[in-house]
Amino acid sequence: MLAAGFGLLGRLPLGALRALGAVAGLLVFAASGAYRRKLVANLRRAGYPGSGPALRAAAGAGRMALELPWIWRRPPAALAGRVACADLAVLDAVEAEGRGVLFLTPHLGAFEVTARWYALRAPITVLFREPHKALMRPLVRQARNTSSIRAVPAAMAGVRSLLRALRAGEAVGILPDQVPGQGEGEWAPFFGEPAWTMTLPLRLAEATGAAVVLAVGERVPGGWRLHLERMAEAPTPEALNARMEGLVRRWPDQYLWGYNRYKAPGQGAGKARQSARR
Repeated sequence: MLAAGFGLLGRLPLGALRALGAVAGLLVFAASGAYRRKLVANLRRAGYPGSGPALRAAAGAGRMALELPWIWRRPPAALAGRVACADLAVLDAVEAEGRGVLFLTPHLGAFEVTARWYALRAPITVLFREPHKALMRPLVRQARNTSSIRAVPAAMAGVRSLLRALRAGEAVGILPDQVPGQGEGEWAPFFGEPAWTMTLPLRLAEATGAAVVLAVGERVPGGWRLHLERMAEAPTPEALNARMEGLVRRWPDQYLWGYNRYKAPGQGAGKARQSARR
């Protein structure tokens, strides 16, 4: 039933889905006090107070969610026709070095598009977390695995898969602003407050010598514009957060501000902040 519903949504035009998503995002913002408070608080931390940024961010989150059926229903070749990229020189340079490529794609714009676009160029292995709802898991697994994309779970087996791919000179993708588990991160500033930030990108880069590239699929009318930036510095938690802040400030309306970036494993937001300041 769920897969059928996604299939029906995916047949709608991309513009219609984005419009519906904006409305849905605003409705959720109005209906859920907890979500609204979290989104507004995160925006305020970053220096975006007021109702205008909050409403634009809520609408953007809805667009992000409802364009997924359109993205997931189409093969990478069909999707690529909607993607423009002026940064191909970045890929040419890192591939010429003969190393693996570690793509870091924050929850900004259409992060699902970046891996699918790259899969037309070469195979890529992506790390993902299983949805909390069991009904969603088969759908997400099917959508995220294609002939050139291998999705592996955020567990030790998945990390080993990333290492093997990088050592073979292939590409991998990670969402670097997900809150990692206990023992898998460090506290680092993010918009002026401590955020538990993953150390996995640094460990992968050190273990394999992979080139690190930041990737953002900016949402534009009719499709997406892919932005690529080489990260010359080591991807420490502090450097990662500084880079992500810069990217978010370029497209603040397309960041997933409702995500609880300031929590810690097994803790509420309040306890997390107290622990970070000790």
